[in-house]
Amino acid sequence: MTDYDVVVVGAGPGGSIAAKTAAEKGLDVLLIEKRQEIGVPVRCAEGVSKEDLEKFVEPDKRWIAAEIEKAWIFSPDETKVELSAEKAGNEVGYVLERKIFDRHLARLASKAGAEVRVKTSAVGLKRENGIVKLKIRSLGKEEEITTKIVIGADGIESKVGKWAGIDTTLKLGEIESCVQYLMTNIEFESDVTYFWVGKRFAPGGYIWLFPKGDDAANVGIGVMPSIAEKKAKEYLDDFVRKKFPDGEIVEVVVGGVPVSGGLKSAVSDNVMLVGDAARFADPITGGGIINAMKSGYYAGITAYEAVVEEDYSAKFLKKYDERWKKDFGKKLERNKKIQEKLLKMDDETFNKIAKSLEGMRIEEFSVKRLVLEIFKKYPKLFWDMKDLIF
Repeated sequence: MTDYDVVVVGAGPGGSIAAKTAAEKGLDVLLIEKRQEIGVPVRCAEGVSKEDLEKFVEPDKRWIAAEIEKAWIFSPDETKVELSAEKAGNEVGYVLERKIFDRHLARLASKAGAEVRVKTSAVGLKRENGIVKLKIRSLGKEEEITTKIVIGADGIESKVGKWAGIDTTLKLGEIESCVQYLMTNIEFESDVTYFWVGKRFAPGGYIWLFPKGDDAANVGIGVMPSIAEKKAKEYLDDFVRKKFPDGEIVEVVVGGVPVSGGLKSAVSDNVMLVGDAARFADPITGGGIINAMKSGYYAGITAYEAVVEEDYSAKFLKKYDERWKKDFGKKLERNKKIQEKLLKMDDETFNKIAKSLEGMRIEEFSVKRLVLEIFKKYPKLFWDMKDLIF
């Protein structure tokens, strides 16, 4: 007998969906969150695709800050390329209010039967006789609980992965350093997401503006420290000073995003990793909410099957690897290779590409569609990746 069938560590979107899915299947589930408030602090630009989000949860105005219809991408000389979201496959359709959204998902997990504990951390893990003894600290007190499966949804700094023997090491060129301001008193169109690309703005990444209603927006930056000459905040401050001299910063978020393109395997005996813990953020956009939710769902389903079969071995849990790889694994692999190409491009090449696409209304808001249009104009840039693009 164990205290739980499944313990989920981390109540972000991936963790809550994992807990909800496993609980709906009838498993005894504990969802723990180290912070005292789920969803706080926000460590994300908060953009998701409508189509993918609506596969998991009914849209609710309480946690939708803005609906996005198109994206404007600016090259280093500020030539504008416009993408619309009129077809399926859009990368960004909603800008969320994560503080409310994350709590909503945790409530759904609770409603499905999962026990939820906040201000509770996992501080140690060991396997014994085929089960896991997980040491947790809650409100200053430590206790040991037993479970058949642990789902690590503990973000980029995942300790669960390390304890379980999963290699989650990130090289210097596999992590983006990010800073984001919530700004008011700036001008923007509330149904447009903005991206500024190229080394002039953000070496190895980009600057974004995601509207949050009519009078506020997330303005942030991700840079790759291995090629950047300044800190991310210095690039962002230079940009904000020039672009929005009258803007007011009312909130600051800092953090890292893994852009390695996913782990080779996200499982070991009794353990599965989801979301950023498994390095599932998109290497180009840095977006990770949808992949976190998908991986949480697949981990929940696999946990149920493992409990039914009473087999918690890594060999059985490989089913989880097969599921996420079949769904979004190839896209992660493709976008990692595209990202490596983009990192080698100079600003002049970005400008030439943008000028060749200027005025063209690209009728699908997706990285794949944009790369396809660039491929048509400059096939040499992505010729060795044509099998991935088409």
